[in-house]
Amino acid sequence: MKDENYERVRKRVKEIKGFYSNLITYLVVNAVLVIINLVTSPNKLWFYWVTIFWGIGIIFSAYNVFLRKGRFLGEDWEEKKVKEIMDRQEKTDS
Repeated sequence: MKDENYERVRKRVKEIKGFYSNLITYLVVNAVLVIINLVTSPNKLWFYWVTIFWGIGIIFSAYNVFLRKGRFLGEDWEEKKVKEIMDRQEKTDS
């Protein structure tokens, strides 16, 4: 039981670390793209397309890491639902 909890927590920490790593990469790369765009062609802005679409991906990632886990239809919800159904079946079988 203790090993299962440890592995679950370790996996969760890895997910959070991965999100923050992606967020930092997003910020750094987009800052570089803004500089490149403004230096090479200040009259035609194109950097925001990358920022918008990659940003949408970052938002989905944040949702999956911080909101979905343990909440609506997350892993904890699945575990609770399985337990609920199994308890119901045990009551009807006896």
